[in-house]
Amino acid sequence: MQVTETLAEGLKRELKVVIPASDLASRLDSYIEDLKGKVQIKGFRPGKVPTAHLKRMYGRQAMAELVNNLIQETTQKAIDDRNEKPALQPDIDLPDDDAEAILDGKADLAFKMSYDLLPEFELIDFSSVELERPVVEIPEEEIDEQIRRIAESNRPFTTKEGAAEEGDRVSMSYVGKLDGEAFEGGSDENGQLVIGSKMFIPGFEEQLVGLKAGDEKTIAVTFPEDYPATHLAGKEVTFDIAVKEIASPGELVLDDEFAKGLGLETLEALKGVIRGQAESQYGAMTRQKMKRQLLDKLDEAYSFDLPQKLVETEFEGVWRQVLADMQRAGKTFEDEGANEEESKAEYRKIAERRVRLGLVLSEVGEKNDVQVTDDEVQRALYDRVRQYPGNEKQVFDFFRSNPQALAGLRAPIYEEKVVDYIFSIAKVTDKTVTKEELMADDEDDQAEV
Repeated sequence: MQVTETLAEGLKRELKVVIPASDLASRLDSYIEDLKGKVQIKGFRPGKVPTAHLKRMYGRQAMAELVNNLIQETTQKAIDDRNEKPALQPDIDLPDDDAEAILDGKADLAFKMSYDLLPEFELIDFSSVELERPVVEIPEEEIDEQIRRIAESNRPFTTKEGAAEEGDRVSMSYVGKLDGEAFEGGSDENGQLVIGSKMFIPGFEEQLVGLKAGDEKTIAVTFPEDYPATHLAGKEVTFDIAVKEIASPGELVLDDEFAKGLGLETLEALKGVIRGQAESQYGAMTRQKMKRQLLDKLDEAYSFDLPQKLVETEFEGVWRQVLADMQRAGKTFEDEGANEEESKAEYRKIAERRVRLGLVLSEVGEKNDVQVTDDEVQRALYDRVRQYPGNEKQVFDFFRSNPQALAGLRAPIYEEKVVDYIFSIAKVTDKTVTKEELMADDEDDQAEV
């Protein structure tokens, strides 16, 4: 095998690989000799089929298989011999004009392989990285309010005679119509609504006041302009209502008996559960804010050439998602006051950031022996499977037969473990913030890894 470097610009490499026809012929002879003892051909005793006959029958097919295997072997060997780390699998260019001659054993196997190298860079001292951990102190009033909301959803109601009032629960059937035609999702045979809960479209609940069991009424309401179902947004519709029952609310008593009805021993135990849930929710937001800080600092700290094919692959994924989101929303770039080419440039920057940060986190993990266990991947797989009830077997089979998809489950686990490793080294300072400050979205979530 002869390997000649034909291009070395930045991270780009291009090699020409030549394997003499004599080597191909030698390999073909060995292949045919091995085949002689395996095939059975009518008219010949086992192992006695003439080599020339086998070559006529299987030569080109065998040579095609040998060429394919040789390309894979020599590609990897060429990279190993050069002690290089490609960012992606090399692209192979085998001229079509030479294919027939190669298969006939009349030409050398010559092909070009091109690839981008992974960049080399030094890791910074992460103990010098300063991060702020936003912490929310959960007031007792918030816990009490959450318990009151739970109590409201479990409030007892008693059937009453007479007209519906604020706070009463109305049991009814209703059919929503747009331009006189029933619309999808606008009907319910056994609907229930507490007047004043603001759970329905604005203007709906108010028109239930005064109705009694057995009453029928058609009411008109207008959907909000920002209603998620675009075909209903801003539209006036009617609802044909048939009232089945009016029930008045019972008294709420927040005590140990109430907690027992929810499966807990005491009201204090219920408060502990609610506080734990709030701390877990805020803790996840805190970690997300810290991670965003870290990624921003890493983005500022590192500047190196990027493998362009890796960037292009990432950009294509991002751009496909952008176009799909716009199509689902029925929007165009003009609707958003944007220019497509300018938008592409912005999203390419996002792709470059993702690639850069991905390479940095990968290097951190490799240098510090961060590992993802099979059990962790298995748990992630089970979590994914649970998202598709009724299709569990198909999802399992897909991941087990698709190593790339399984790697897609491993990657985010690895990333989070690397981030945790850096957190453990960095200088972290707690900062008390309000719930609103913690929950405020940063401008560009898409810029994360």
